Amino acid sequence: MTNHAAAKLPVEEALYSSELVFTVLQPARFMQNFERSWNDIVEHDRLAQPYSRAVKMCSVDYRDVAEVAALAMTGNELSYGTFELCAPGMLDSYETAAILSEVLGRPITAVEMPLDQFASLLPEGPLREGMTRMMSHYDRHGLPGGNALVLRAILGREPRSLKDYFAELASR
Repeated sequence: MTNHAAAKLPVEEALYSSELVFTVLQPARFMQNFERSWNDIVEHDRLAQPYSRAVKMCSVDYRDVAEVAALAMTGNELSYGTFELCAPGMLDSYETAAILSEVLGRPITAVEMPLDQFASLLPEGPLREGMTRMMSHYDRHGLPGGNALVLRAILGREPRSLKDYFAELASR
C-alpha cells in the first residue's frame, strides 16, 4: 500500500524542473473535516476517528490556505517556493478530544472507529479506496508535516487554531 499522497510527487517534480513560475502549497488536514462528524461529537460526546487515537496530526483551516493561495496568485513573493501549511500543534485524538471538552464544557471521549466501518459509510469506488488508503496511512504514521511558523510568516498573523475553529462550530 503506497502513501496516499504519492501521486502528488511527480507533479511537484515536473514543476521544479520546468520553467514555469510555481508555488506549491502542502496543507495539513483541514479543520473543516471535523464538520462532517460534528453532530456525532455533540450528540454522543465522542470523537470517532478511523485511525489510532495516539497518532499525531497537524491541522489547518482552509480559509488560511485560501488566503495563502490568493497571495501566491496575486504576487510573486511566494514564487518558486514549497510551503507546508499548518496551525500550531500536532495533536493526537486524546488531545483533540480534550480541546473539544473544553470548548463544549463537557467530557468528549476519543474513540477509534474500525476502518471497515468508516469505509462502509462511503460509496464504493475510487473515493472509498482512496480514503481507506489515506486512513490506513494515518493509522501508521499520523500526519506530521509542518510548523506553524511558515503559515504565521506568510499570513503576517497567527493562524486560526483548532480550538478557535471548534468554538466557531459550537456557536452555530
